[in-house]
Amino acid sequence: MAPNRSADPAAEVALGIDVGGSGIKGAPVDLQRGVLLEERFRIPTPQPATPERVAETVGKVVDRFGWSAPIGCTFPAIVKNGVVLSAANVDRSWIGTDGAAVLGSATGCPVTLVNDADAAGLAEIRLGAAAGRSGVVLVLTFGTGIGSALFVDGVLVPNTELGHLQLDGHADVEDWAAASARERDSLSWPEWGKRLDRYLRHVDALLSPDLIVVGGGASKRFDRFRDKLRVGAEVVPAKMRNNAGIVGAALLVGGSP
Repeated sequence: MAPNRSADPAAEVALGIDVGGSGIKGAPVDLQRGVLLEERFRIPTPQPATPERVAETVGKVVDRFGWSAPIGCTFPAIVKNGVVLSAANVDRSWIGTDGAAVLGSATGCPVTLVNDADAAGLAEIRLGAAAGRSGVVLVLTFGTGIGSALFVDGVLVPNTELGHLQLDGHADVEDWAAASARERDSLSWPEWGKRLDRYLRHVDALLSPDLIVVGGGASKRFDRFRDKLRVGAEVVPAKMRNNAGIVGAALLVGGSP
């Protein structure tokens, strides 16, 4: 176990925890460089993922690092002022729950709770592929679903949930264009790239972003589908990849975006 970390307002290290539908992982983060200072610790998300069981698991991650200072934590849902308002990949008993309070009680640490895609976007716009970019920046994460984080001159517009748009007869576009859909439908990367392009052209028409950052596991294969993208906005792969949620959550401890 790492030595006990006490709250220090001058410290440039914070613990970030990323709560997902399949795993809960965390690590201390260097807030200046956006790098993990220790190997991330991951525990499978309990099933059912009720508030009590998730909080217990988050507590184990905190204990692993001997942490006692404020924590930044992501959550796969709409989050307003620490309260969870949706539950796509966790138990529905989360809806209406003060998630920040529940996790804070379980860990003994003050917790800042944020939508998982918003945290990943914060990491990219502070220290990743969109660092230093002004204007409208859209960070999209492609995995089981599609997460979205929208920024205007570096300021987050929270909880955009653009993976749930309707498009071409699909009631929930992430069911058709997420990375999981590529695997489910046995698509090659170029074939999936065509679906991605259709989705990106749709959000481009709605938001006119200056930059779109493609994140999630698909970012590692960007060169395999980039030539299928005809969208007018500039599109680049994310830099933080699977650590984006942890880094973004940690950055929140130092202040809101």
